[in-house]
Amino acid sequence: MHRSHEHGMGIPLTQEDRARRAFVSSLRSHVLQQMSAGLRDHFEGAVAPEHAKRGDKLGEPEKIHRALRGEFPFKAYSSVRTAAQEMVFDVVSDAVDRNRQALNEHNPAADCGGTLTLHPELDLPVNVTGIDVHLAPGSYHAEYQDQDLCAGAVYDNSIEVFAFGQFGQELNDIGSTLANYIRLAYPEFKPDRILDCGCTIGHNTLPWATAFPDAEVHAIDVAAPVLRYGHARAQSMGIPVHFRQMNATELEFGDGEFDVVFSSMFMHELPLKDIQAYLREAYRVLKPGGVLWQMELPPMDAMPDYENFYMNWDTYYNNEPYYGTFRRQDYRKLLTDAGFRDGDFIEATMPRYTFVGEEAFKAALAGDNTFDTLTGRMDPKGTRWYGFGAWKA
Repeated sequence: MHRSHEHGMGIPLTQEDRARRAFVSSLRSHVLQQMSAGLRDHFEGAVAPEHAKRGDKLGEPEKIHRALRGEFPFKAYSSVRTAAQEMVFDVVSDAVDRNRQALNEHNPAADCGGTLTLHPELDLPVNVTGIDVHLAPGSYHAEYQDQDLCAGAVYDNSIEVFAFGQFGQELNDIGSTLANYIRLAYPEFKPDRILDCGCTIGHNTLPWATAFPDAEVHAIDVAAPVLRYGHARAQSMGIPVHFRQMNATELEFGDGEFDVVFSSMFMHELPLKDIQAYLREAYRVLKPGGVLWQMELPPMDAMPDYENFYMNWDTYYNNEPYYGTFRRQDYRKLLTDAGFRDGDFIEATMPRYTFVGEEAFKAALAGDNTFDTLTGRMDPKGTRWYGFGAWKA
C-alpha cells in the first residue's frame, strides 16, 4: 500500500482508496474545465443574447446568477460541482478513520526546533463553528477524542484530491509563489520573523521557511486539530515552524515583532468587521519596513463580469458566505484604513513558481499585472495567483 503524502504524516492507502480519489479528482477537473466551459458557452450563446433582446444588460454577477440559475446547464454544473466537493471529503475520510489511532498517537521522530502552543480556552469564531466551511463535515475545528488531529489529516488529504494537481507536488505552490515573489522582487529585504495567519496545516507556511532559511517562522490558526497535524507534519519534514492557536483579529504579539505578515486564501473566509480587525492587528505587529502580503481572490473591479459571477459561485453553494462581500471591497482602502500609506500599496499577479521555475518566474516579474480568466483560478493552462499588500513606513 502506498502512502498519501511524502512526509511522516502520510497514511497507508489501499488500491480502492487511490481509485476513489483519482475518480473524484478527475471529476473535479472535468467540472471546472469542461462543464464550466459549456456553461459559459450557454450564457454567451443563448442566455445573454435573449436578455439583450429585451434590453436587459447582464453586467453584475448577481444579474448573471439570476439569469442562469433556472437554466439546465447551470443546474447540472452546480449539482455536479457540489456533489464532487462533498465527495472529496468522503473519499479521504475512510482512510483517515482507519488510521485515526496511529495519527493521534504520532510523535515526530526528530525535534527540528518547531513548537506547538494550544489555548483550549480560546473562543472560536462563529464563521468557523457556525458552518461546515467548504462543505467539510465538522469544518476544521471538530475534535472527537483527546488530542485529536484528524481534521488536519482530512484537510491535507482532501487538498490533494480537490486541487487535481494544480497546487504542485507538495501542495505548497501558493506559499512558494508568494514567498519567492518577495525574495526575488525585493532582494535587499531580509526578514528575521515571519507570521502566517490562518495557516490551517501549514502547506503555505513552510515555503517561507525554505525561501528565508534564516528567518523565524510563526503560524497561527484558531483550530487545534489542524495545528496539531501541521506541527507534526512540519517536524517530520525537518522544517522548524512555531504553530500557535490564536485568532488573527486579536494577535497575542507585541507591537513591531514581525518583518512579514502573510496569509493565503484567508481574508475571504472572514466577515468584513473581522477583516478590518485583522488588518489593524497586522499593521500593529509589523516592524517599520515590514510587509503585509496576502494571496487572495482578485477584486471584482479588476475582473470581467462573467468571471466575477463564476468566482462568486462559492458564496452561494460552497459555504463561503463572506466571499462575495470581500471581493467587492477596495483592497487599497482596506489597507489604508488599517494604517498603511496609500503609496505603499503593492499588488501582483504571478505565474505558479513551482510549475514554471525560478528563471521564468523572475522574467514574469518584469511584466505588467495581468487580470484575465486564469487569474485566481486553478487551471492547467496556466493559473496566475494574485497577491496584494503594503509596506509599513
